Amino acid sequence: MDNILELTAVELAKKIKAGETTSVEATEAVLMQIKEIESEINCYVTVDEEGARRRALQVQRQIDDGTLTGPLAGVPVAIKDNMCTKDMLTTCSSRILENFIPTYSAEAVLRLEAAGAVIIGKTNMDEFAMGSTTETSYFGVTKNPWNKEHVPGGSSGGSCAAVAAKETYFSLGSDTGGSIRQPSSFCGVTGIKPTYGTVSRYGLIAYGSSLDQIGPVAKDVTDCATILEAIASYDSKDSTSVKREDYDFVSALTEDVKGLKIGLPKGYFAEGLEEEVKQAVLKVADELEKKGAIVEWFDLPLVEYAIPAYYVIASAEASSNLARFDGVKYGYRIENFDGLHGMYKKTRSHGFGAEVKRRIMLGSFVLSSGYYDAYYLKALKTKALIKKAFDEAFKIYDIILGPVAPTTAPKLGASLADPIKMYLGDIYTISVNLAGLPAMSLPCGMDSKGLPIGVQLIGDCFDEKTIIRAAYTYEKSRENKEA
Repeated sequence: MDNILELTAVELAKKIKAGETTSVEATEAVLMQIKEIESEINCYVTVDEEGARRRALQVQRQIDDGTLTGPLAGVPVAIKDNMCTKDMLTTCSSRILENFIPTYSAEAVLRLEAAGAVIIGKTNMDEFAMGSTTETSYFGVTKNPWNKEHVPGGSSGGSCAAVAAKETYFSLGSDTGGSIRQPSSFCGVTGIKPTYGTVSRYGLIAYGSSLDQIGPVAKDVTDCATILEAIASYDSKDSTSVKREDYDFVSALTEDVKGLKIGLPKGYFAEGLEEEVKQAVLKVADELEKKGAIVEWFDLPLVEYAIPAYYVIASAEASSNLARFDGVKYGYRIENFDGLHGMYKKTRSHGFGAEVKRRIMLGSFVLSSGYYDAYYLKALKTKALIKKAFDEAFKIYDIILGPVAPTTAPKLGASLADPIKMYLGDIYTISVNLAGLPAMSLPCGMDSKGLPIGVQLIGDCFDEKTIIRAAYTYEKSRENKEA
């Protein structure tokens, strides 16, 4: 099959099941694509060719004998390199974990394997998921497949670029403040950040524990809903995991938004938003209105406080979570040191990159005794107020619609020069994490530079189905127009 890489994950699985192709052929096609273009884009930290081939053969046998019948059986997948994979290098794109091989796999990874997916390898990311461009990786920058002079976004840039470049059929990312949605937008793919607690965080190497959530990145809404259904579950190994009554997301794939109330926050369309991005996002609202949705403008308070609150909380949690990387138990250890404290200092100084150190220092500062009340406690109170503002909005609206990022993908090197500017680029995504809400990014156009634009649909807690339904409706109407 010449066009096997063009298929979505769900389409591929159907063709494998029908005997029109095999998991082995699909895996070989992906590995060939990686060989051809990986040197230019750098999506992967690890490609497990042997393991993928072995697994594809094994999965194909189980599909043939009827053991594996699910909608992802036989499909190649890439995993963000902050999720543990048994016997496969897991680095968080950091020097401090450059030699770490876990003895267990993350729960989300195990669930994909149980569904019959074939793991191709581990994708590049901002170091410890700290960054918005995938430029802080110890293993070099990932480039945007649409234009190699631009960033793919971050921190799940490798996962999103790999899907866009057809170096995998779908991937897993993690989202602490927009790290699935923003690179999905920049790379022209679809990504969901589920409600906090929906997907187990067991085996995800933590950045901000109260904010991190694993989610799928894929070519379309159908794939995302299918993958989310496969990885979502209650897990007693994760104390923040939630027992949900309903894990059936695929049933929401219907073209029906009649009577759906959509809110457009005025603050999300104010200054700082590029005109081309604004117009593309507003066209989505128009399209859904034509399909029967009710679209209204409204005021969403506290938007300007989201960034400072997020960076205080995330950095505080990071400083605690990253204390374990000290050169003692696993990972990198400096060779020449003087005494235990000398080993800690030198290992951490050499092992962590500049952005990670910046956030550890900021986190340690806001947690220190003299500043705890002034910064950390205040940030937690702000977080509670932001959650309340969303609760009020969802009493009126079913969905909040807005941009994913103020611009399309910036040029390589442009963001690192000014970290504050990079932080401000998260303005539309981080409130979702502070409030624990589900949100989705899907493509809605291109700018004049030929770079993708994404739209963000935000739903109420545990209401992924409504955003999937709206996203699916928009996606289908766009496909019909293009056809």
